[in-house]
Amino acid sequence: MPKHVAGKRGTARRRMSGPVASGAGTTKPKEKGPAVERESWWETAVIYQVYVRSFTDGDGDGIGDLAGVRSRLGYLRELGVDAIWFNPWYLSPMADGGYDIVDYHEIEPLFGSIEQAEQLIAEAHALGIRIVLDVVPNHGSDQEPWFGDALTSPSGSPERARYHFRPGRGANGELAPNDWESIFGGPAWTRTNGPEGQPGEWYLHLFAPEQPDYNWDNPEVRAHFDEVLRFWFDRGVDGFRIDSAALLVKEPRLVDLGASDWTRSPGGHPFVDRDGIHDVYRQWRRLADSYTGKRLLVGEVWLPEQPDRFARYLRPDELHAAFNFSLLGCAFEATALREVIETTLDSHVALGPWPTWVLSNHDVVRPVTRYGRCGTAFSMDDRRIGEASDLELGARRARAAALLTLSLPGAVYIYQGEELGLWEVEELPDELLEDPIWRRSGHTDRGRDGCRVPIPWTGQEAPFGFGPDGSTPWLPQPAQWKDFTVEAESADAGSMLELYRAALRLRRLEPAFRTRELRWLPARDGVLVYCRGTDLLVVANLSDQPIDLSRSGEVLLSSAPTQEAKLPVDCAAWLRLPAGRLRSDL
Repeated sequence: MPKHVAGKRGTARRRMSGPVASGAGTTKPKEKGPAVERESWWETAVIYQVYVRSFTDGDGDGIGDLAGVRSRLGYLRELGVDAIWFNPWYLSPMADGGYDIVDYHEIEPLFGSIEQAEQLIAEAHALGIRIVLDVVPNHGSDQEPWFGDALTSPSGSPERARYHFRPGRGANGELAPNDWESIFGGPAWTRTNGPEGQPGEWYLHLFAPEQPDYNWDNPEVRAHFDEVLRFWFDRGVDGFRIDSAALLVKEPRLVDLGASDWTRSPGGHPFVDRDGIHDVYRQWRRLADSYTGKRLLVGEVWLPEQPDRFARYLRPDELHAAFNFSLLGCAFEATALREVIETTLDSHVALGPWPTWVLSNHDVVRPVTRYGRCGTAFSMDDRRIGEASDLELGARRARAAALLTLSLPGAVYIYQGEELGLWEVEELPDELLEDPIWRRSGHTDRGRDGCRVPIPWTGQEAPFGFGPDGSTPWLPQPAQWKDFTVEAESADAGSMLELYRAALRLRRLEPAFRTRELRWLPARDGVLVYCRGTDLLVVANLSDQPIDLSRSGEVLLSSAPTQEAKLPVDCAAWLRLPAGRLRSDL
């Protein structure tokens, strides 16, 4: 398959000259609209993901921190978000960007202190912004006191029972207990040494060796995490995002993956989506519901090929929501996108919970880069193949995808920098890469650092306001980002940032966006058309020709200028339908 012609990497401007909308952000909602169905704040919320290390550096050490986040709360309020989801900010050796946690009751000193965290929560609440924290129940840190106790305790001890310790196979136990592979590459087992240095048992880690997996059959582990949730709920946190939510419970015998029949038996995988995991979330739901103020539990559940199994996590007594990664992984094609949207909505209607929609996060290649490639569907191989990306094409499609996503029923998650149209930084020097995937893959997978580069705020040179002048960010920013700072984009009516601001403003104003109602309307091949409520029309032109909007209603917002009422290719628009009209003529 031929590749797109690549523009100069990092030089493509993500702006459209001229007005983006007819009265963007100024159109008043009609006095009467569809009934608002929302009962809980998260159902139609816009939740902004902050990767603290790369958001804003408040003390000049090159690493983002809580002081930096507090200084930018006004920006997030102006953007129009309802809540902030924070990646882990707890005490950690940072072997995996903070996902190896030593103590949930302390803040990692690189980021600040517990007092600063409490101040941040209070200040965000004063601005009407809720706080969602990460919790990482599958594994801890090898520096955690519990794991230190396990290493110095004998086989079969209560200390080791909190984890998965097993003798090795082979004549002298020199082979791993089973054939499981780490998600980061390499074996999922590491052998320990006894008190005299002799080889000992092996312990399980589905991720890095520094992240030993907990044994969720152990009541101490369950009690520990109940206490963690209470600790932060008591400090006013509004919810938790549950990392690797489908991996906690393991098959008791830890059978070989290759020898199991999991491909023919739903729920039969030895460490993914085991039936016993639902008992954990029922307990967490009871705990969350015991607090006033509607506390959220949202799971990171990667089950793209098993919608029925995915739906089990959303039963009335389990999680309130789960990340829907189908849209993130979908190709930028009309038929594929419609199928994902329909499947997602159908699967949620029967259960009651509202869907979530996400285009990117701290683990995946940024949309501008993804959509500029020949294969626009996300794959974990994206970091390996190094396919050139047409960044102008990717930006145009990312703008359209933003309007499409923000128009769908349910909650939307935005990853920091997505609203600026930032692209994946693929030229980071090898010696600066910190993601354990880089090392564990034998330097064949460059990992996730490219989407974690500190975001630009102001100025013409690095650090672009990320930290004080003269400070050096922990990862280098492209020089071309001078045109993509918050300052530069705020002064450009056609920027990605202004598109997001206008879209979030309209999303708040229009009651139709707070209902489940979505009706598809007929359209030609390559064009998606649906109605929200009674009078809002959403059009996405993924065909190979511009389409005429002149008879479709008033354009409220479009991802690119509409010349003579023509919506360009790879663009989207929101329109107001004339009263009583439910056809699109597209």
